[in-house]
Formats: sequence, C-alpha cells, structure tokens
Amino acid sequence: MKPKRQKGNFHQTITPLLFLLPNMVIFVLFIIVPAFQGLRMSFMRWGIFTDPKFVGIANFKELLGDSVFWVTFRNTLVYSVSVVLLLVVVSLILALLLKRNSLMGEKIFRAVFYIPSLLSMIAVGIAWRFVLGDEMGVLNHVVRSFGGDGINWLTDGRLAMTSVILVSGWALSGYYMVIFISGLQAIPTDLYEAARIDGSTPWKTFWLVTLPLLKSTVLVVVVLSTIASFKAYELIFAMTKGGPGYATKFIVQQVYQVAFMEDRMGYASAMSIVLMVVIGVFTAMQFVFSGKDQGYE
Repeated sequence: MKPKRQKGNFHQTITPLLFLLPNMVIFVLFIIVPAFQGLRMSFMRWGIFTDPKFVGIANFKELLGDSVFWVTFRNTLVYSVSVVLLLVVVSLILALLLKRNSLMGEKIFRAVFYIPSLLSMIAVGIAWRFVLGDEMGVLNHVVRSFGGDGINWLTDGRLAMTSVILVSGWALSGYYMVIFISGLQAIPTDLYEAARIDGSTPWKTFWLVTLPLLKSTVLVVVVLSTIASFKAYELIFAMTKGGPGYATKFIVQQVYQVAFMEDRMGYASAMSIVLMVVIGVFTAMQFVFSGKDQGYE
C-alpha cells in the first residue's frame, strides 16, 4: 500500500508557482502565442505590406512541388543526423577522459573544450571562414607553402557540408561534454569497483556498466542536439551563406529568405510548421526508442 502523499500548506504550494510565473509568462508570450500565430498565418497568403487572405492548405500544397524546399529539407536531415552522431560520440569521449576532479589539468581542459560553446555562432563561423577560405584561408596558405594546391573547403558542395558539420561539432561538443560528465559522476563508484574485482576489462565495463546507466543522459543529449541542429542558421550562413548553390542551404535559411526577401510570410509560416512537426516527430521517436528501459527511480 502506497503511503499517502502529504499536501503542503498554502505558502508551500503558491511560492514555487510565483517563482515560475515570470518564466511561464515569457514562455507563453514569446513561444506559445507566436506558434499559434504562425499556424494561423500558414493558412493565409500574407505579405508585410498586403492584407492577409485565407487560402486554406494552398501553402502546404505548394510545398509538395517546391524543389528548393525539398533540397533544403534533405540538407537539413543530412546535417542533423551527422551532427548529432558526431556530438554524442565526441562529447562522450571527452567526458570519459575528463570526468574526474582530481587533477588541475583536467579542469583546464574542461574549460578549453567548453569555451567554444560560449561564443557567438556568427563569430565562430567568421573565424572558421578565415581558416578554410579558398584564397585567403589559413589552412590553404599552409597547404600551398608546402607546394600543394588549395582545397575548396567551402566552395565544393560535399566538402562544404563536411566542413560545417565538423565545425559544428567543434563548437558544441564542449557543451554536451559537461552534460555527460554530470551523468558519469552520478554513477556509483561501487559498481566500477565490483566490475574490477570480477575481472572486467575497461571496454567491457563501459558497455555493461557505464553505457546502460547513461541512457537517460544520452537521451537528453540526443534530443537537445537534434533540436539545435534543425534550427542551425548563424554558423552555416557565416561560413557558406548556404552555398555553393544549395549545398549547405537549410530550411531555416529558406524560411528567412521566403519571409523577408520574397515577402511571403504565409508560405514561410507553412515551412516553419513543417519544420516544427519534423522536430516533434524526431523528438518523440527518440523518447520511444531510447526511453523504454530508462530507470528513473
């Protein structure tokens, strides 16, 4: 028989709600209300200087035949899957190497790896554009100084996509490393001691002890990195401006172009709704496949 849950008094109940109230107001005003407004706009033909006209699902029908939208959608999927896998692997490796607090050097390395995540993505993109640029890039200057030919890091389609994926991993892995370190430090050390006494190898201990107990942390990292990758804009725009051609043009950039350069706010809203649905589906799938066997107790 479960014990009855004690109810707090009025002050114990209302005080937490008062602390949450400012955040809830901000969330409603700047997230919920714009989301519903965007949904309403997606059913209209709406420009900045024109009166809105209800067109039903015409904007969504137009999306089905919009080849540029599907190219940007494919690019977004490729980028998202690649970045999420890269971030999970790299940040977990860094966390495993730097999970202890015993040495000053480990704290310094944590700070070094974490600093890029504090920088503006625009600044990161501009800095790496100077490094990877075709003519004035630092890396190509080094290659040419050894007698080689410059590499089209940002003007070749495949290399450009690879470059933005790797730079994104460099910029964000430190942030997710901190999350993994928190998860690793929450694992009882007694389990590692028991595994060592049983003669388990480090690799076997990782697969049988560490990874199963990190499932909830991995889920958090995957969900957060997936949402961030689908919304990626500043870094990619600063590095390649979506080029060459449409090679690194993602949905968010296409939404901006359609809304503010072509003055088609309703059509851009329809794109945003599709993006929101895709993010929701991917997030739900991750919870279903990764959260079935979670132990939250």
